[in-house]
Amino acid sequence: MPTSGSGLRLMAVHAHPDDESSKGAATVAHYVSQGVDVRVVSCTGGERGDVLNEKLKDDPHIVRDISQVRRDEMARAAQILGVSHTWLGFVDSGLPEGDPLPPLPEGCFALEPLEVTTEALVRVIREFRPHVLTTYDENGGYPHPDHIMTHTVTMAAFEAAGDPEAYPHAGQPWQPLKVYYSGWDPQRMIRLDEAMVEAGHEPPFADWRKHLGSRPRRVLTTRVPCGEQFSVRDDALRAHATQVDPDGPWFRVPLEIQQRVWPTEDYELARSLVAVELPEEDLFGGLRDRPVAEVDGLCLQVHDRDPDGSLTLVHRGDPPLPPLDEVPGDDDIDGDADGDGVDDVRREEGHEQ
Repeated sequence: MPTSGSGLRLMAVHAHPDDESSKGAATVAHYVSQGVDVRVVSCTGGERGDVLNEKLKDDPHIVRDISQVRRDEMARAAQILGVSHTWLGFVDSGLPEGDPLPPLPEGCFALEPLEVTTEALVRVIREFRPHVLTTYDENGGYPHPDHIMTHTVTMAAFEAAGDPEAYPHAGQPWQPLKVYYSGWDPQRMIRLDEAMVEAGHEPPFADWRKHLGSRPRRVLTTRVPCGEQFSVRDDALRAHATQVDPDGPWFRVPLEIQQRVWPTEDYELARSLVAVELPEEDLFGGLRDRPVAEVDGLCLQVHDRDPDGSLTLVHRGDPPLPPLDEVPGDDDIDGDADGDGVDDVRREEGHEQ
């Protein structure tokens, strides 16, 4: 008998606390409401993150112990989303700034040996036994060194977790069957801006839209209908009070407009070991019509590998399409298209809702 959701397991691998609430949070809440067991993994503790909420910049408790504050914020967000949570245990690399860029700090996540970070994630995969993984694309979704490393580690762990010869001391082999990259469609910002103007509001994404044509175009395959969970997503993101201003740009578009104009969160199917029919509306496409015991059996199998040792895939995601516009040089980039004195592209890059 096919599954309704109960018994299925999803793991979302993120770089920092708050990423789980700004990237795919409504999807997570949607699946939790169906009885899917969801685990969020935070690769780092976000220790080097700036306090982005102007109202809290001088709070003495936050200044004294930002690490604990971010752990407490993550616990609240996990409770709101209804997920279990694992700290992978690595140290935030920070976002280097300057010209030339300074070196990354010694001992940070982005500089850890890949076999160390991969083993850590393999252990969590073999313990939780997810059927599906989500993470970031090869550019990290945006070029933060921890986001790029999160992609690299997740893809290495996907390859290693089901291999009996890889990290044999790290638990019983378990092979996730699908990997998705969190994605976003540029048309979403355009349509939301248009809807806001029609409703008599200022367009909130003017800064972003100026640069949409310079970004590589991802080939999105999967749109999960989860508009009914947008309020849960927003509550989880507000739980990360140091990272978002509750009166800031990410909450300017009324939920009614968001749910009417773009009621999905969008993904790119990067790897699959099972046959799929694209486009799709379900991260468990190709799995949901099977009994959970059969899906578990697929994850326990030793899967075929290519001569180079890579898993033999049924589906591999398409490479991104080139940008529509020529990419400007650094001197030409202006992230304040709406003239409000704030470079939203730089300041809020990590919160692509």
